[in-house]
Amino acid sequence: MTEKEKMLNGELYTPDNDETLFNERIKCKTLCHKYNNLLPDKLDERKELLKQIIGKFQNKFWIEQPFYCDYGYNIEIGENFYSNHNLVILDCAKVKFGDNVFIGPNCGFYTAEHPLDAKTRNKGLEYAKPIIIGNNVWIGGGVTIVAGVTVGNNVVIAAGAVVTKDVPDNCVIAGVPAKKIKDIDN
Repeated sequence: MTEKEKMLNGELYTPDNDETLFNERIKCKTLCHKYNNLLPDKLDERKELLKQIIGKFQNKFWIEQPFYCDYGYNIEIGENFYSNHNLVILDCAKVKFGDNVFIGPNCGFYTAEHPLDAKTRNKGLEYAKPIIIGNNVWIGGGVTIVAGVTVGNNVVIAAGAVVTKDVPDNCVIAGVPAKKIKDIDN
C-alpha cells in the first residue's frame, strides 16, 4: 500500500518520504501562493484558481485571500459557501462542507493527527481523520475544528471555539473545548 493510500484510509503514513504526496503538496501550495498573491480585484482569475485547488465545489462559493491547504483534492464545498480571510484546511483526509456554510476569519480545519507515543511520532508518522460540516452552519472567527469531527445542520459555532467532538443539529456551541450552550429552534 502506498503512503497516499494509507493517508486516505486513515492509517499511519509518512508524508515526507513519499514523492507522490510531496509533489501533490507542492503543486497545491504553488496554486495557493498564486491565488493569495493575485490582486483582490482579479475576481475571475481568483475564481479559476480556486477551481483548480478545490476538489469538488458547487456553483456559488467564495474564499477570501489568503487561503492555505495541503492537497485541495480532499476538499468538498457545497452551494452558497463563503469563507473570510485566512482559511487554513489541512486536508490529508476529506473535509466536506454542506450548503450555506459561512466561515469567519482565521479559522482552521485540521484533519492531520500525530501519535501520542513520542517514539512513533518522532519517526515522522501521522494519520488523518475526516471533518464533515453540515448545511446552514455559521462558524465564527478564530474557530478551530480538529480531525474526526462532524458538525450537524443548523449550527452556530461561536468565535474562538475549539471543536474537538461531534456537534448535534440545531444548536450553538462555544468555548475551549466547545460545548453546546443553546438549542436553536428551526
